[in-house]
Amino acid sequence: MIYESSMLAIAVFAAFVGAVLALSFWLGSRAQSAGGYFAAHGRVGWFVNGIAFAGDYLSAASFLGICGMIAFFGYDGFLYSIGYLAGWIVAMFVIAEPVKRLGKYTLADALNSRFQSRGVKLVAAVATLVISLFYLVPQMVGAGALVKPLLGLPHWAGVTMVGTAVTIIVATAGMVSTTWVQFIKGTMLVAICAFVVALILDRGFTVPARAIRADETQSILKSPTGTIVNGAPLAPDNQLDSRLRAEHGTGFGSVAALPAGVTTTGPLGPIAYLETFAQSSITTWRKGTDAESGATTFTPVDRAGSELLLPGGSPTFKGVRDDRLVSKLDFLSLMLALFLGTASLPHILIRYYTVKDAAAARKSTVVGIAAIGIFYILTLYLGLGAMTSGALDPTDSNMAAPLLARTFGNGLFAVISAVAFTTVLGTVSGLIMAGAGAVAHDLLKDVFLLKLSDREQVRAGKIAAVGLGVIAIGLGVMFEKMNVTFLVGWAFNVAASANLPALVMLLFWARTTKQGIIASISVGLVSSLTWILLSADTLEKVYGYSATESLASSIVPFSQPAIVTVPLGFVVLVVVSLLTAQRNTAPG
Repeated sequence: MIYESSMLAIAVFAAFVGAVLALSFWLGSRAQSAGGYFAAHGRVGWFVNGIAFAGDYLSAASFLGICGMIAFFGYDGFLYSIGYLAGWIVAMFVIAEPVKRLGKYTLADALNSRFQSRGVKLVAAVATLVISLFYLVPQMVGAGALVKPLLGLPHWAGVTMVGTAVTIIVATAGMVSTTWVQFIKGTMLVAICAFVVALILDRGFTVPARAIRADETQSILKSPTGTIVNGAPLAPDNQLDSRLRAEHGTGFGSVAALPAGVTTTGPLGPIAYLETFAQSSITTWRKGTDAESGATTFTPVDRAGSELLLPGGSPTFKGVRDDRLVSKLDFLSLMLALFLGTASLPHILIRYYTVKDAAAARKSTVVGIAAIGIFYILTLYLGLGAMTSGALDPTDSNMAAPLLARTFGNGLFAVISAVAFTTVLGTVSGLIMAGAGAVAHDLLKDVFLLKLSDREQVRAGKIAAVGLGVIAIGLGVMFEKMNVTFLVGWAFNVAASANLPALVMLLFWARTTKQGIIASISVGLVSSLTWILLSADTLEKVYGYSATESLASSIVPFSQPAIVTVPLGFVVLVVVSLLTAQRNTAPG
């Protein structure tokens, strides 16, 4: 059965979340000053900060979204992992130490370090808020997806639970609590995923009792009113999974045939697992629409494992195999956004202010890269294991990893769901911290020139955190059906376009002016947002257009803007800086 809550799962979940909240309250007394609330007094050790980097960065998109994309499309999901990890090269060699030397609490501090300009502070704070909200959406969607099988509650309830818990974490102890939540979460996530991968390798592959034929399941329809099988309604949804198991020995997602005609492999090593998968035939599920009823159909399709280990099989990465220039540019643009976006994310950059010096910033980046790299290798096995586990929910790619864990027992499902929920808590708390700093420290204190004491800045930050939490809850409910990794791609595009040109040129071009910084951030932010909102993907997945209508109505040639908007940001900064060089010392 796909979704069935258990008391064990609920108990483990409650214990995890309760421990996180208790830690937050305990640390609350240590963050009464602005330096403590926004930057943990700059006293976090480099190793703890490095693991916290991993805990902050390994979000719902990394755990739920990437595993789901691999489970549904194969190697294409792993391309996201490569892009996410490669982005840390830019962070380590270009950004880490200089950013630590320039800033105090926020990204706006760093960008404004040479100019003391209210204009720079304003645009940097606005960009931080927009990017944080974009990144918040997939985290909240992931939270809602987790609560459905774990507690038997609807999506909106999970989103509300995360929003409330994170608001408590940030409003009680700020960056001190956020850091330790992220450290614990990062450690647990890598450890539990390694354990699940060991179980996957030990189980190997098994062919179900009888293969599922395509003509048998053309009549399985899912509509807004429920599931229809052979014209008769069937509810709840998990009965369909039970029927598949009774008739075929498996549910959604299985091995159709193994090499040499065997029916089971037994335990396999990491390399042998991939080799066996490549030589096997895998039953995947193709989504379609019934012409008469308009309901969604799910049809089994047997595909060669070797094909699933090649890029270009998913709609997101179709440009790899598509000969059209536009499709290839869309793929390259997404890869560019993932590569450049990491070093531009406000909630990642503020972690550099929690360590004591530039050397500690560099060391923590190295530790973060190591932890993140290990995790992304594990996601490949988690995704392929989910693809062949017979436990997929074909309507929700975000649930692949937790449902895979359920095949090993409710205990492991409870633990991995709780860890995944804590993963969302850690990332969302970092995002809300970045947004709260932008509001309280940058906008209220430096842009609107309110005379706030340390304690008043902290109070303003807590109020801002509550407001951002409420907004995040609303957005998480609105975007329920979208894959979280796809949504994160948007955030990386906006971050790379708005922040990276300004940050890089400030660090490495002495002729950069405050007007150039303001223009670059503004143009990068507006152009990337406009491009995304007018793209075919947005028209289809957000506005509800059909695939054909979205392609016909979109006024931009492809959906990922970074390949255009990042260079545009650099050009605007250089041109405006050259034109305003003589006024560089003018007051802001």
